[in-house]
Amino acid sequence: MSRSPLPFAANDIAGLARALERQLGAHDGPPGHVEMLNMLARAGGFANYQHFRAQAEALDRLATPTPPAPPIDTARLTRIAGYFDGEGKLMRWPGKANHRVDCLWVMWSRLPARLVMHEREINRRLRDEHRFGDHALLRRELVDGGLMWRTLDGTEYRRIESPPPPEALALIRLLARRAAPQGPSPTQGEEASR
Repeated sequence: MSRSPLPFAANDIAGLARALERQLGAHDGPPGHVEMLNMLARAGGFANYQHFRAQAEALDRLATPTPPAPPIDTARLTRIAGYFDGEGKLMRWPGKANHRVDCLWVMWSRLPARLVMHEREINRRLRDEHRFGDHALLRRELVDGGLMWRTLDGTEYRRIESPPPPEALALIRLLARRAAPQGPSPTQGEEASR
């Protein structure tokens, strides 16, 4: 099995040598490979080799830049948002599979996290979020799409926690802003105060 090289550096080579000398003097006979790794790591200021390795891997992850998120296709996002009314309810089931996936993420976002629900409860919640009258289709698609878990007998359901893809997240946020109640306009506020 190949191993990734882990760079080792010491701020003070004399201190490293003294620490190694003390450890080797206290050890009976020549140390084995793992014992030597632990001695070197302790001489370098770590608890043991595993501590050193975990630190090196963490630093490597921090140094590796994360790729930028792909740009959001706003025209596509606007088309998919058209499946929802002004209250954020899904008006009809999309014909295109890739549009359905984003719509399912919206339905997923409206289900409570880490809560086991009975079939009656999940049906009620899904009925409240759409206008085309087929909550069973939504429930089935959420399970088949891996966004919701259910028991084999179909009596209990739970949302599967996973971060939505960037476009689905943008759609969720857009619909939330669109459905948010707007404050009174200045003229309405003035009339209310009279």
